Amino acid sequence: METTPTASERMRAVGVVQEGDPILTKTARPFSLPDEAEDVRRVVAELVSACERAAAVQVFGKGMGMAAPQIGIDRAAAIVRTPDGESITLFNPRIVEESPETDEQYEGCLSFFDVRGKVPRPLAISVEHQDIDGTERITIFERGIARLIAHEVDHLHDQLYRSRMREGVAPIPVSEYRGTGSTWQYGSN
Repeated sequence: METTPTASERMRAVGVVQEGDPILTKTARPFSLPDEAEDVRRVVAELVSACERAAAVQVFGKGMGMAAPQIGIDRAAAIVRTPDGESITLFNPRIVEESPETDEQYEGCLSFFDVRGKVPRPLAISVEHQDIDGTERITIFERGIARLIAHEVDHLHDQLYRSRMREGVAPIPVSEYRGTGSTWQYGSN
């Protein structure tokens, strides 16, 4: 009798590194830009390919993200796809400011996709990052996009969302999660 693969098994099958791999618990190496522009292009191509493979086996109504360590690359790059299809690419990102206003919503992680966890996050973040030519920028992200970006930046700084959950709150099995395929919910949606 065949069993249906779990969500995490589907992600492993498309090349997503799973929890327990040491690469997920170390800080990713920053790029020296523009000197390593060719390396950046290769990593971005790998990330785009991995996102395509993940999207082929899972619906992402809230958008999705992928950090280089999640595909076994120890470099500080991540991409986020918003629910409306926009693609955001970040090199050497770090959060430099967070709004005092927060909310708590469920997140999933492709590296342990069998559970969802309720994670408090700021409603707005300012992220310092670089362009491929080395130009430094600060971009402000809000609400669901801020949540997606913060999740990926955490991956590059050796953090998984479980470390952000309130004490005493545990992730729930994906079978109990009711938000699959829907968008983030905010007061004025």
